[in-house]
Amino acid sequence: MKNDKAKNNLRRKSGHNLAEDFYLLSNSILRYASRALPRLDFVREISKTLIDFSGCDLVEIRVKRREKFYRCKMTRNNKHLFRWEYTPCLRAEDKRLIPCSKDDSGVETLCRDILLEKFSPALPFFTKSGSFWTNDLGNSQALSKQVKKRLTGYDLSSIGTRGSLAIFPLVADEDNSGLLQLRSSQPNFFTPDEIRFYEGLAQTLGVALMHRHAQVALRERVKELTCLYGIARLVARSDVPLENILQSIVELLPPAWLYPEIATARIIFDGVPYTAPNFQEGLYKQTADIITSGKKRGRVEVIYVEEKPELDEGPFMKEERSLIDAVSREISLLVERRQAEEEKTILQNQLMHADRLATIGQLAAGVAHELNEPLGSILGFAQLTAKDPGLTPQAAQDIEKIINASLHAREIVKKLLIFARQMPATKTRVNLNQIVEEGLYFFESRCAKEGIELVRSLSPDLPEITADPAQLHQVLVNLVVNAIQAMPNGGKLTIKTLSDQAYVSLIVEDTGIGMSEEIMKQIFIPFFTTKEVGEGTGLGLSVVHGIVSSHKGVIKVESKIGAGSRFEIRFPITIRPEKKGEQII
Repeated sequence: MKNDKAKNNLRRKSGHNLAEDFYLLSNSILRYASRALPRLDFVREISKTLIDFSGCDLVEIRVKRREKFYRCKMTRNNKHLFRWEYTPCLRAEDKRLIPCSKDDSGVETLCRDILLEKFSPALPFFTKSGSFWTNDLGNSQALSKQVKKRLTGYDLSSIGTRGSLAIFPLVADEDNSGLLQLRSSQPNFFTPDEIRFYEGLAQTLGVALMHRHAQVALRERVKELTCLYGIARLVARSDVPLENILQSIVELLPPAWLYPEIATARIIFDGVPYTAPNFQEGLYKQTADIITSGKKRGRVEVIYVEEKPELDEGPFMKEERSLIDAVSREISLLVERRQAEEEKTILQNQLMHADRLATIGQLAAGVAHELNEPLGSILGFAQLTAKDPGLTPQAAQDIEKIINASLHAREIVKKLLIFARQMPATKTRVNLNQIVEEGLYFFESRCAKEGIELVRSLSPDLPEITADPAQLHQVLVNLVVNAIQAMPNGGKLTIKTLSDQAYVSLIVEDTGIGMSEEIMKQIFIPFFTTKEVGEGTGLGLSVVHGIVSSHKGVIKVESKIGAGSRFEIRFPITIRPEKKGEQII
């Protein structure tokens, strides 16, 4: 490190020693570039090295980056005060972007002309390499007024009337340009040899800036690719729950950003947050939405908890915007893929269920037809025998039991035929409210007897639907009977009707014992029942399912153990009224 005394000693050194010092300085700058420091840290170190080496009072470095430029100033004092500014570039008349502002001061005008090469090297204060320097700002002002053309407009009085100034272009290529400015309050501070060496140093600095940028870009790309590779490995694991994958992804994000030591991350999906370790809100946030099927489901956030210099998007780089967008897209694709797999599984189960129902239906139809004839004979002969006046009371009771059992068996056969769709449906235009009122009439006394509160909530002006009244009545009866049996200790039974533009709904809701998810998966399977032997056939809900399906309707079931069950049946509102009595098989 050199002080002013060392600076004066340097001036007395031979050219060979001066060259050696500048050679060592150039190597030092290149070594800093190889360390791939963040831009602010790199320029601060370079500025400190230059101000210590040169003995100047001020070092300014400005460099273009895309459509903005950063200007760094370090002044000589006990703490080496360092200032940083990041502002948009100026677009010159030839459409080039240069690291200058619109300020029309003499210094800024001079900087623009140096970058745009709007000067003649034959003019005073300019070198053949395009640098500007003066050892006496006061005399340069006087000379600039005497010389016409280009120098007439440079008023450098804003930086003083005494002292020395040197400005060197840093031009590595068209996209990487800038300036190095050295200033001293002392006159006659620079020598022509030093100016030549500083011009070479300026080119080295331009190369170093490009090299540092390439090193940082390479490091950041490696970090980004590591992050994306980790995410790709996670999403490929179909056996891992989505929640675990999102948590693992959020932990991969902070190391991929420019300042991992102050970065944290969060993913919010369907209102559920997944956070990186030691997550906290911060000063700056970069976000990307998670969108599936055109719907926003959440967002990805990367947060800096400390202040950092402005880059392309606040303190974030343009490449980091691309990365966070890529992460959000990967999550969206993962969610859509998982949903597609779930829907495929559901469809496969539905197909298997439909195939099973078709097989059982064929079997049920055959059994029902085979049973119909012997049942008819048993019932007919039992009814004839019951008319015999010579029967003893005991015999009459036995005959009555045979008749009741035959009627019950015939009802089961009827359900089997409905389930197998062997009985024709007579569809007309009907009002669901009327079906409910007629059906509930028979249950009012039973509900009151068993301590069940029966609540009707029927929508007025309910549209008519095309349906078989008898089958709708059977649907209502089966659902109500199931609800009553689910409330052995009393409760509340609610019957509702609703409608929208496309459907009319029947809702039967109880406050009974409820069902587990395993039972809910099987309730529409024929002959499945949770009742004791002799208390149910397991056909009630299967018949309901068959009737609703034949009417192009849908059934939605919700249940919770200990809280009750809710059955919602939706029938489509048909546009074309069918003729009364028309049969649809």
